[in-house]
Amino acid sequence: MLLVDKPQKWTSFDVVKKVRGTLRVKKVGHAGTLDPLATGLLILCSGKMTKKIDAYQAQMKAYSGTMQLGAVTASYDADTPPESEKDISGISTDAILGEAASFVGEIEQLPPMYSAVKVEGQRLYKLARKGKEIERKLRTVTVHRFTIDDVTLPAVDFTVECSKGTYVRTLAHDLGQRLQCGAYLTALRRTAIGEHQVSDAWTIDQISERAALLNAASSGKESAGDRRQPS
Repeated sequence: MLLVDKPQKWTSFDVVKKVRGTLRVKKVGHAGTLDPLATGLLILCSGKMTKKIDAYQAQMKAYSGTMQLGAVTASYDADTPPESEKDISGISTDAILGEAASFVGEIEQLPPMYSAVKVEGQRLYKLARKGKEIERKLRTVTVHRFTIDDVTLPAVDFTVECSKGTYVRTLAHDLGQRLQCGAYLTALRRTAIGEHQVSDAWTIDQISERAALLNAASSGKESAGDRRQPS
């Protein structure tokens, strides 16, 4: 099991592919997808540990992020252009805090069209990129904590602790709808999965550097072994 700090603009599979090649391990999987624009903790498992992926996925996730009030986007984040801009001068901090508190507990979410959810065998994001929108089913998730950390309009910083399957992008979008001004995610970082913290994770560069050192050490031992062979 390896804790990785996923860089921005990398897909979760990009990280898996990089680690496979760097560590020369064929069987690697991840426990919970992160959107390309998000950063933070990604748990990778290889070999027999891949059997524990479902258990890791089921654990509570923690995030810190920023949303922008006053507009919406098709992807619910900054990956697509803002639209339907609205005046937010009348939005108070108390109103934001109150609406955020209403999302704590068991709630229903509609997966965004820009998501990896499959409907009739097709990924929603592939249909969304073609300008198509289809009916999706509501899913029940649990938000354990939704804290507003700072309000500097139009930006709102927040912290979320939630169950498996929760779309934080949807949480930001739905909060914007409740405030009647719109909102979309501009930054997201996964800080924890269960007891595992992003502060203990390896960056891609650190993994590459360590792999290079191990490969060099291994090559050195092999060379020394060759020199010890009798003629």
